[in-house]
Amino acid sequence: MDSVNASPKVAVVTGAGSGVGRSVAVTLARAGWSVVAAGRRPEPLAGTANLAVETAPDAAVLPVPTDVTSPDEVTRLFTTTRDHFGRVDLLFNNAGVSAPRGVPFEDLTPEQWRAVVDTNLTGAFFCAQAAFRAMRDQSPQGGRIINNGSVSAHAPRPHSAPYTATKHAVTGLTKSLSLDGRAYGIACGQIDIGNAATDMTRRMEAGVEQANGTVVVEPVMDVADVARTVLHMAELPLEANIQFVTIMATSMPYIGRG
Repeated sequence: MDSVNASPKVAVVTGAGSGVGRSVAVTLARAGWSVVAAGRRPEPLAGTANLAVETAPDAAVLPVPTDVTSPDEVTRLFTTTRDHFGRVDLLFNNAGVSAPRGVPFEDLTPEQWRAVVDTNLTGAFFCAQAAFRAMRDQSPQGGRIINNGSVSAHAPRPHSAPYTATKHAVTGLTKSLSLDGRAYGIACGQIDIGNAATDMTRRMEAGVEQANGTVVVEPVMDVADVARTVLHMAELPLEANIQFVTIMATSMPYIGRG
């Protein structure tokens, strides 16, 4: 490639086997990006690749099964990306797990805490660091990292301490990457998502516990709206950056939560 603006650009999407990650991977591929789809299980990743090709026969989606909690597997992911496509222009740092449902704070086990922290925070760090190194060392230099935060980076739900803590920490990671990446032409932003319709949010159709103890059915939005927002962030020139953006179902209980 002759420049960072060359086409197709190369994106790594973690958590690409379902939900937000799948929608973003497919949207990027349909827009002409070469996409490396990472996730724990091979079968859902293959499904993501097939979905992209259904509507864009020339789409380039390379499934790479990856456990983001393993630094060795993350290193392999980015080595495979560079070997196959030559560079890394974008990381959508999306892999994550939710807090154990319905477990009061005082009853959380160390294992439950670590399971969330290892994926949502430590895994995000491993991926960001590998992408940062690739973007720093490649020619032309630079790229973009978009971290998946959450409205929980701003306001918690009941019984969500591990998830909320990691999402607050992701905001700090985003800010640090934005600062440390300046010298290398690496931009970093964060998308905070509220109630996108995915398997993870399906329980909202039956009702979700609110801060006052009631259970309320919450509105959701089409996950494609999230993907379009990520695509917009990704396709800005590196001289411009959306530092933070919140996209949410308009009527969800976020403003005024609690």
